[in-house]
Amino acid sequence: MLPWVVRRTRLPLLSLRCVDCGSRSATTGEGRFRVNANGKLLDVWLLVRCVTCDRTSKLPVHERAAVRSLDPVELHGYRVNDPGLVASRLLDPLLARRNRFTLDWTGAWRLDVPSPWLDEGWPVQVGVVFEDPVPVRPDRLIARGLGLSRNEVLRRIKCGVPLRRPTSAGFTFTVMPEG
Repeated sequence: MLPWVVRRTRLPLLSLRCVDCGSRSATTGEGRFRVNANGKLLDVWLLVRCVTCDRTSKLPVHERAAVRSLDPVELHGYRVNDPGLVASRLLDPLLARRNRFTLDWTGAWRLDVPSPWLDEGWPVQVGVVFEDPVPVRPDRLIARGLGLSRNEVLRRIKCGVPLRRPTSAGFTFTVMPEG
């Protein structure tokens, strides 16, 4: 089985309406948190910036949380703006639902495909693994990886997942010989 890997190249944009200019796109930039303590209670926000007017907004990550309720390593990550923590919070579906944004993955991922398998016998089985939850249509992903048209993908590929429905979970497919 040949391994294909879908990798994130940068953080995705947020589809989030700006209150100033009405733009529907924002970015986390370098990824920063704002931590504000009020006695024993803590507020943590992820800072996002409008790509059109550069206005900064705050997305609440924790509101009025007791300091003791947070993991000390996580709290330190908020204070030092840990890039891994920024990515994990941005990719958290609960945070997205609570703050009413979706992720725009356009141009934020790549497909790593091993060298051609010319000496492999037909049919060829391929396993696709996602390092991050990038929603892509399998037919488009396979067409990109094999250099085929999407119609040819529909003819030559046998797969257990719907080819025209976006997925962000790993899957396998079989490439049938031309003919």
